[in-house]
Amino acid sequence: MAPSPTGSPHVGLVRTALFNWAFARHHGGTFVFRIEDTDRERSTDESLSSIIDLMRWLGLDWDEGPEVGGPHGPYRQSERGELYADALTRLEGSGRVYRCYCTNDEVDARFKVRKAAYDEAKKAAATGGEKPEAPVMGYDGFCRDLTSEQIAAFTAEGRASVPRLRMPDGSITWDDLVRGEVTFETKHVPDFALARTNGDPLYTLVNPVDDALMEITHVLRGEDLLSSTPRQIALYEALKEVGIAKVTPQFGHLPYVMGEGNKKLSKRDPEAHALAYRDQGYLPEGLLNYLALLGWAIAADRDIFTLDEMVEAFEIGDVVANPARFDLKKCDAINAAHMRRLSIEEITHRALPFLKADGVVADPVNDADAQLLELAMPLIAERISKFTEAGALLAFLFVDEDAFEVDPEDAEKQLGEAGKPVLQASYDALSALSSWSTDAIQTALQAALVDGLGLKPRNAFGPVRVAITGKRISPPLFESMELLGRERSLGRLQRALG
Repeated sequence: MAPSPTGSPHVGLVRTALFNWAFARHHGGTFVFRIEDTDRERSTDESLSSIIDLMRWLGLDWDEGPEVGGPHGPYRQSERGELYADALTRLEGSGRVYRCYCTNDEVDARFKVRKAAYDEAKKAAATGGEKPEAPVMGYDGFCRDLTSEQIAAFTAEGRASVPRLRMPDGSITWDDLVRGEVTFETKHVPDFALARTNGDPLYTLVNPVDDALMEITHVLRGEDLLSSTPRQIALYEALKEVGIAKVTPQFGHLPYVMGEGNKKLSKRDPEAHALAYRDQGYLPEGLLNYLALLGWAIAADRDIFTLDEMVEAFEIGDVVANPARFDLKKCDAINAAHMRRLSIEEITHRALPFLKADGVVADPVNDADAQLLELAMPLIAERISKFTEAGALLAFLFVDEDAFEVDPEDAEKQLGEAGKPVLQASYDALSALSSWSTDAIQTALQAALVDGLGLKPRNAFGPVRVAITGKRISPPLFESMELLGRERSLGRLQRALG
């Protein structure tokens, strides 16, 4: 995994990391995590920290990389400048790299000339001439074979230069681990720059050099990088010649993750931000399970599995090449399924930071709240699909009575004149109880409201629920009232009547 720390981590990055991690773990390999921060203007320490935090939260541990170290470090490209300079010096000495003195304006101007000639030839072909081949965009190899006199003249002018790799003639073919055999004609792949005019290395150089020096054998990455692969393969061959690379890695290009309207999921889409799932109370195992389904399946009739089960079954050849659509509803359903697998103790433990953040319980939690939470959590464990939902369901139990509020919309629907007889009958029945328990509360309310007022069960308890919990949606009513206690429950009914 080699992210650029230039913004909020994307779920596509997580899917790529997951597939690399599962592949390495399945085959007993080494999972390397390095930071590609050659974009100095956009790379930030904040973004790097967020990526590391995300990986820690997900549980995708790495064998080499930041905070772990390893034999091939350092693992930030900004700290590997001497290695890139040495590689570039060797490449230039081999003749596989040459100096280009063209400005961007000159490259663009020559392309416009080629494009104009192509347009004319295309018109001629429409009347029976030979169909022309479209011009290659970008650099045209102008400086490939400069004489020493021309180089001296450019140098005398004070022109800056960039090193470019000389692409080989013919074609480049590789057996993609996801897509099968892929071939690019090199005439459609221009010679590319390896560094800026000031000498700072570009991604096109540092990525293959890092792969070579770190002895990377397999690279699983997004489909958007497919077109850069022939350039990298050409550079690996050059790096072998100068004794830096031993092998060319095997590549597997993972399918796009699509959003709404069959468009590639972009950073602007809210569901794309990976850290938002942590902050919204998703389980890391639920999110990873769903992302694994974006291109891979453990079985045709099975969607729910653990990370260990994925590692056991994962083969990169089983990943499909077709784009995968991100479906937030299915992601929620997968997450909810993993919530159901947790014990009450584990749900309570994981929900606690969110309850503290919402101010439902204090930090640290006092003994009384801890005891109440232990009793209350079983009431909602089956009802929440994310931990952020716990606070809204449990707040009514922990709030001070003078701060207790009823949702205005729910109050309007349930606590108006039509609800007064229900509230009064409930108060009268409950205040007469000698034992305050779930069964006693249920029996008393059913007798007063269903038998006494003739209300249908599904309509009978709405006003009581809103008066007690403040909302139409709550944990089971009778159990909630037992936990709330006699005094507080009757007090809220009395307040609703008033």
